[in-house]
Amino acid sequence: MVQTRRATPPTATADASAVDKASPRILKKYPNRRLYDTETSSYITLADVKKMVLTGQDFVVRDAKTGDDLTRSILLQIILEEETGGVPMFSSQMLAQIIRFYGHAMQGMMGSYLEKNLQTFTDIQGRLAEQAKGLYDPKVMSPELWTQFLNGQAPAVQGLMGNYLEQSKAMFVQMQEQMAKQAETLFPGMPGFVPPKR
Repeated sequence: MVQTRRATPPTATADASAVDKASPRILKKYPNRRLYDTETSSYITLADVKKMVLTGQDFVVRDAKTGDDLTRSILLQIILEEETGGVPMFSSQMLAQIIRFYGHAMQGMMGSYLEKNLQTFTDIQGRLAEQAKGLYDPKVMSPELWTQFLNGQAPAVQGLMGNYLEQSKAMFVQMQEQMAKQAETLFPGMPGFVPPKR
């Protein structure tokens, strides 16, 4: 049996599609640890969620019973799987340093600093990829060929990395200034306190 749809005005269709694109995809996590994609009406795995992250899809993971947001814990599970298999990104020393910031007065600022640094690095990576467009076929590009390409682009890469380091330094100085202002507010007239200079 073929179902017929009622015609909807073009503005209503456009509005509905705009809402669909604006709202994130909803994934539900059940007590049996299974994830359910409400968009496709099917169960999915962490590997499927990782694909969503890699393709830049916006999603939210909610507890099926309580509705609590579990997105961060699912993303942390993906990171844990990546770190235990293959080549880890974080050294033990780096993880220990991160753990030491939990509960520290600098926790909020450090999270913001790391996030901004990662975004800057991602922007640089995007610019490099944009420069490389048309110069190679992604299907045949091996790590060795990529290294050769980057070696040929040494001045451009050095410039981008120099900009990255400058931005990172500026973010750190800004973080220092914020701390100084907060200290000044909390402890006015504290002897020996000198705000950092740029």
